[in-house]
Amino acid sequence: MKFVRKRTEATPTTVGSIPGTRFPSGNYYDPKHMGFRTLRVINEDRVAPGKGFDTHPHRDMEIISYVLEGKLAHKDSMGNGSTLEAGAFQRITAGSGVMHSEYNPSEAARAHFYQIWIEPKEKGLAPSYEELRPGHAEKAGRWITVASPDPLEGGMKIHQDVRLQLATLSADETIGYNLAPGRHAWLQVTRGTIHLDGHDLSAGDGASISEEEGLTIAAREPSEVLLFDLQ
Repeated sequence: MKFVRKRTEATPTTVGSIPGTRFPSGNYYDPKHMGFRTLRVINEDRVAPGKGFDTHPHRDMEIISYVLEGKLAHKDSMGNGSTLEAGAFQRITAGSGVMHSEYNPSEAARAHFYQIWIEPKEKGLAPSYEELRPGHAEKAGRWITVASPDPLEGGMKIHQDVRLQLATLSADETIGYNLAPGRHAWLQVTRGTIHLDGHDLSAGDGASISEEEGLTIAAREPSEVLLFDLQ
């Protein structure tokens, strides 16, 4: 098993500090950690009230955002406009090109969210947009599919052989995950503290898993984890 723990120090940005697991993007560069498999970026952003990311372009990337706290207002060149609340996911297939903005509409509360980039299998796809808000009972003590290449598996559709899973655990609860031969996983702790194969991981920590048949996660306290099942 390859293991990575990368909880960065606060990084100054126009929207506030960005602690947590972080792969290079924008003005941030880390030659030791340029992503994992097709998972290119996983940034944990904290956005001050009234601040955000002005309209900017993307292409040939699957972009997933997950709001942990507060709200995130989204607008894009496809005509989509909505406000995501805590617990909601959005997926943008940038494909042949899309413009979008994300900002915190609150005058007082901070927005806290993850932005994830996954490299698509093909370039030049038609841009598209999708949202998902799992219920608390759905993800309690078990894995639910947030995104996958097969709509029949549930969740949002992404154009890559990646399955993004989500689970919430009570204190002292344990959950396992089996990996098919040749598959890899990235585990991201979004809340709480867990124990993973001899390592304690807290919110903002991540681990890569390769050459293993599976993993077992034990929650030290109420916790939530994202798991990327990767080719």
